[in-house]
Amino acid sequence: MSKVDTAWLRMDSPSNLMMIVGVWILRPGIGHAALCERVRDRLLPYRRFVQVAREDAAGAHWADDTDFQLDRHVVTHRLARSRGQTEQEALQARVAELAMQPLDHAHPLWRFELIEQYGGGSALIARIHHCIADGIALISVMMSLVDGGGAPPQRKRRTTRAGLESAEDWLADTLIRPFGDITAKALEAAGGGAAKSFSMLAAPQQSLSDTLGQAADLARMGGQLASDLAALALMPDDSPTRLKGQPGTAKRVAWCQPIPLDEVKAIGKALNSSVNDVLLGCVAGAIGAYLRDLGDDTQGKEIRAMVPINLRPMEDAWKLGNRFGLVPLVLPIGLDNPIERVFTVRSRMNNLKGSLQPLLTFGLLSVAGLLIKPAQDAMLSLFGRKTTAVMTNVPGPATKLKVCGSTLEQTMFWVPQTGTVGLGVSILSYGGGVQFGVIADTTLCPDPQKIIDQFEPEFARLLTLTLMLPWGEAGTSPPRSAASRVAAP
Repeated sequence: MSKVDTAWLRMDSPSNLMMIVGVWILRPGIGHAALCERVRDRLLPYRRFVQVAREDAAGAHWADDTDFQLDRHVVTHRLARSRGQTEQEALQARVAELAMQPLDHAHPLWRFELIEQYGGGSALIARIHHCIADGIALISVMMSLVDGGGAPPQRKRRTTRAGLESAEDWLADTLIRPFGDITAKALEAAGGGAAKSFSMLAAPQQSLSDTLGQAADLARMGGQLASDLAALALMPDDSPTRLKGQPGTAKRVAWCQPIPLDEVKAIGKALNSSVNDVLLGCVAGAIGAYLRDLGDDTQGKEIRAMVPINLRPMEDAWKLGNRFGLVPLVLPIGLDNPIERVFTVRSRMNNLKGSLQPLLTFGLLSVAGLLIKPAQDAMLSLFGRKTTAVMTNVPGPATKLKVCGSTLEQTMFWVPQTGTVGLGVSILSYGGGVQFGVIADTTLCPDPQKIIDQFEPEFARLLTLTLMLPWGEAGTSPPRSAASRVAAP
C-alpha cells in the first residue's frame, strides 16, 4: 500500500470516518440479484475490492480476503419513515447514519446498500474507504457499473521502441515515487513546466541551451515551491463562525434538485468566468445567507475550503489509489453582492493556477503515511485548524446513464472531512443539471438543509443581476467596478 493510502487508512476518527459516500437514484427500480450480478462482473475484477487492508509494524499492505462473500458487501434495506417525514428526508437520514457507521476492517472496505423501493424506483447508497481510491478514481470505477461499462483494462507498462521503460516511468519509479508517488504527468498537470524540469535529469545528452533553459525552469519551480510552502505553513486562521469547532459523532446530509447547467454556463460566459467560479460564488452566498439567518454578522468574514486537485492522467484512474493534492480556497461569505462574489472567487482561483500546493499537500500526506499514527494526527491537524469545509466539484456525464436497464436519474457523493472539519460540500454536474449537496456535523450545523435552501435563491439572484448588466461589460469590467454598478437586492 502506498504511503498516501496508508495515511488515509489510519485517518478515521470518532467524528470523521474516511469514507466516500454516494447516492444513486434509479428509475424504474432494480433488484438485489441484478445488482449483485453487475457488481460481480464489473467491480470485482478490480482486485482492490476483494482485498483486505492489513497493518503491521512496517506499514500497511493489501491481502486477498480468503473469506470474501459478495452478500456481505451488497445488501438491501427498507427505509423507515417517521411521522411527517418525506421519503427524501428518510433517505437523507439513512445516508447520514451510514456515514458514521464504520466499515468492517476484517474484509474489503466497501459496502453497497440497495433500497429497492424508493420514489417509484430504487436508491443505492455506496460507501468506499478513501484508502482504496480517491473520488476521481472511484467515479471511473462506478461508471464501470453502468450499462455499456466494462471491467478494468489490463495494466500495461509503457515502453520505448528499444523495449525499455520510458523516461517518465523511470523518473516516477526511481526519483519521484519514493517521495510521494507523483508521476511526471501529475507534475505537469499541477505545475506547468515542473515535469520538464525533472525530465532533464533523464536526458543529459540534450544541448547546452536546452539544459540551461530547463535549469532556469527548475530554479523558477524552486522559487514557486518555497513560496507555496510558506503560504501553506503561514495560512491564517479562518474567520470564527458557528461552522467551526469541535465536531461530535453524528452527521446530517441534504441535497437540492438539479439546476440547469446551461444557465450556469450562460452566467459564466456573461461574466467571463468559469462554471466553477459561478458555482463556488453561489456556495459562498448560501453559507453566508445561512449564517445571517441565524443572526450572525458575516461582514468581512471568509472561510477556507480545501479543494481536491487531481494529480493523475484521467486514463489512469482505473489504477485506483490516491493521486490528488489539496488547495486552500478562501470563500467570501461576507460579500452580499452575487456578482462581486463570483469575481472574487475567479480572482482567487486564477491565483492558484500553476501553484505547487497540490504537490506539497500530496507530499505531506506521503510523509504522514511514514509516521506513527499520533505523529500523523499531529501533522495533519494543521488542515483542521485552518479549514472550515472540504469541497469537491466534479463534472459528470452530460447525458443520463442506465444501470441494469434503469435510468440513473440523480447522483450525489461526498468526500470525507478530516480532523475537526465538520462541513463537506459537493457539486456534481450530471445529465444537464448541477447537483449541490452538503454533509455536516450536527454539533456545528444541526440542519444543513437550511444551507441547501439558500443555494437556489442565491443562484436566482446571480442570474437576475447578470441579465441586468450592460451588454458587453460584464466580462470585461474590473471586478469591483462591475459589481458596484448593480445594487444587490
